[in-house]
Amino acid sequence: MLQGYGLTTATILYHMPDHPHLLQTYVWQDYDLAPKFPVLLKFLDFWRSKLDGPLHSIAYTHRKLVAPNEWRNVSGELVLH
Repeated sequence: MLQGYGLTTATILYHMPDHPHLLQTYVWQDYDLAPKFPVLLKFLDFWRSKLDGPLHSIAYTHRKLVAPNEWRNVSGELVLH
């Protein structure tokens, strides 16, 4: 998580193979590294090579799991039994 991974959500619109004039929505989520998004690009390459529905458009968002304001160094620990 500290290496920059975050949750990436992509909303993919694609043409249905049997009815190319209709669009279908697919929502994809995985942990990925911004700004290059290697996991998302690998999934899109798989989609283009193996699936029949041609892509129409892709919208994505990315949220880091650990932001700088959510992390702090703890110098000690107190354990109560």
